[in-house]
Amino acid sequence: MKDVLKDAKTRMEKSLAVLDENYASVRVGRANPSVLDRIRVDYYGTPTPINQIAAISVSEARVLTIQPWDISACKAVERAIEKSDLGINPQSDGKVIRLAFPPLSEERRRDLDKEIAKMAEETKVAIRAVRRDAMDRLKAQKKTGEITEDDLKEEEKEAQKLTDQFCDKCDSAYETKKKEIMEI
Repeated sequence: MKDVLKDAKTRMEKSLAVLDENYASVRVGRANPSVLDRIRVDYYGTPTPINQIAAISVSEARVLTIQPWDISACKAVERAIEKSDLGINPQSDGKVIRLAFPPLSEERRRDLDKEIAKMAEETKVAIRAVRRDAMDRLKAQKKTGEITEDDLKEEEKEAQKLTDQFCDKCDSAYETKKKEIMEI
């Protein structure tokens, strides 16, 4: 019975962790190395994350510097960034690649707000699906006689409390990211 809620809590935490990862990859006008996390470089025929073949650093507030350890990979990294949905053209001198992040326009800020709101809503849906699964498992335990009707009601309340907590955390993560995006 308790293992059902423990499992539900773990799955809800994972959903929230995915939201945090997704939020980290949203570009907000400041240089942040995590925006490159989703980009894969064709490195000797293998799709490889940029951070595994290069040193990434923030040289200025709005400039990322990428220095491949293997200089021959510089062109491949450049191509991967150009093909990505990042929307930034890399400048390269053959050894170092620089990404200059322009300030976001008002329209782009609103689009990003819609995007992150959608991510938050999808996370809440996932959290509610975990609750529904937990409720189904608890009802199955009631049917087999493992728990009583009173235990079922109590556990359902606990599952709902857990769901509310995680939905609140999701809302708070959204509000924090929204402030970051709307900041000029």
